Amino acid sequence: MQRRPIVALAALTATLALAGCSQRVADPLPAGSTGAQSVRSADVPATAAATLDVQSGKPGAKIDARILGANFAGWYDITQSGLAASLQQGGFTAVRWPGGSASDEFHWQGNTLCNGGYFDSNSTFDNFMTDVALPAKVDVAVTLNYGSNIACNAGGDPTEAAGWVSYSNSKNYGVKYWTVGNEVYGSWEYDLHQIPHDATTYAQAVASGYYPDIKAVDPTAQVGVVVEPGWTPAWDPIVLSQASYDFVEYHFYAQTPGQESDSYLLTQAPQALTAGVQAVQADLATAGHPTTPIYVGELGSVYSNPGKQTSSITQSLFAGQVLGELMNDGVFRSTWWLAYGGCSDKTGGNFSKSLYGFQTFGGYMLFSDGTPEYGCPNAPVVPRGTPLPTVRAYQVMSQVAQSGEHMLPVTLGGSSQNLRAYAMTHGSGYGVVLFNLNKTAAESVAVSIDGLGKGSALNLTTYGKAQYDKSKNNVWDGPVSKKAGKWNGSFTVNLPAWSMTAVVVSP
Repeated sequence: MQRRPIVALAALTATLALAGCSQRVADPLPAGSTGAQSVRSADVPATAAATLDVQSGKPGAKIDARILGANFAGWYDITQSGLAASLQQGGFTAVRWPGGSASDEFHWQGNTLCNGGYFDSNSTFDNFMTDVALPAKVDVAVTLNYGSNIACNAGGDPTEAAGWVSYSNSKNYGVKYWTVGNEVYGSWEYDLHQIPHDATTYAQAVASGYYPDIKAVDPTAQVGVVVEPGWTPAWDPIVLSQASYDFVEYHFYAQTPGQESDSYLLTQAPQALTAGVQAVQADLATAGHPTTPIYVGELGSVYSNPGKQTSSITQSLFAGQVLGELMNDGVFRSTWWLAYGGCSDKTGGNFSKSLYGFQTFGGYMLFSDGTPEYGCPNAPVVPRGTPLPTVRAYQVMSQVAQSGEHMLPVTLGGSSQNLRAYAMTHGSGYGVVLFNLNKTAAESVAVSIDGLGKGSALNLTTYGKAQYDKSKNNVWDGPVSKKAGKWNGSFTVNLPAWSMTAVVVSP
């Protein structure tokens, strides 16, 4: 985990109102129901507040569904029931193991850590693969130990790393992504090399040890290096010019603990992530590797002491926009920190009244740990595996984040200061994701798609403040789904206050 942040419109002919009869995502429809709703004249506004034009003829970045990922940490008992099922329910496609800074202390054969660290005895690599990754059918990335050897008296041993790759292959686990070290540029990371946290030492260790040793046992293995643009002393220029690598891994946390702001998180932080990715892309181009894939290995709203914002609708809306930014940026993989574990209460996190939310607990966890929450013994009873608000963003975005599709440019017009939008191809149709960042009022947007004058169906999935607010009474509702039929020219979507809506458009 990182310890610091980085900081055209045709006539309206159909309107979709997101109130009324609807279904939660993944819930069965009532017997005899099709899930469709007819358009009633009472639902049609006189005019839409904003317009969105999707430029279908200008395909952009290729989408990889592996942006829908989450980290796991070995100090959490991953043999507990239901973990794999929760990943599938949440729409997750990728995971990272064994978890943050512990990776540079972890020795996979004995499931031990240097430096007095703790690892759950049940959380072995084999158990992680057989209990979580394989049943959930998720793509796995492993963080290799760069910081320490098995004797805990020197830096990491490339032969130990290569042995892990070889063992994984012998078990047919299918792991292909192996990053050398966690945030090894930072002083917080465990590093027993003679010159710790040093770019040249790291680059040479990868180029002369980790990379060739791993390729010797598996030429198809993908070896990654950690990057941190703008780091002082210089990191990326040295590592990217001297190391050997197949991809790079970047970490992003939007805020400093104690300084969280709902307004910043919703309106500026997603774009800050894109700025960070673009800085990595610039560093790669300077090093002569402009097409190297970028993996965002850790992602979150605050880099330590998570408070109530992390359990609120605000982090959920941030996460949804972040996934849209990652798709626009062409990132091929990302994993949120953290699937399970990491709860904090008012003694540690920010529970300011300036932040929206009702919870007396916060945390990195995407899913509830159960009762009591790890680190929050006084938290309310929330059954293990219950999706917390951030998961709902993944469920919404999973409707349109399909591998092999392409992002499309969009133009927002009219009264759109509270709106954000992303668009993409979706089979023979299109996907559109709309965010209403207005806390108190619904807004409407009329959507047109260049070259598509009519359509046969619309499928909408929405999550927002209306669902989240029920958590005040410990009710954790998920997204609602709705269907509508034919439309001509354009269609208008009514967006509830503080909400995200994915629309799948069928021609």
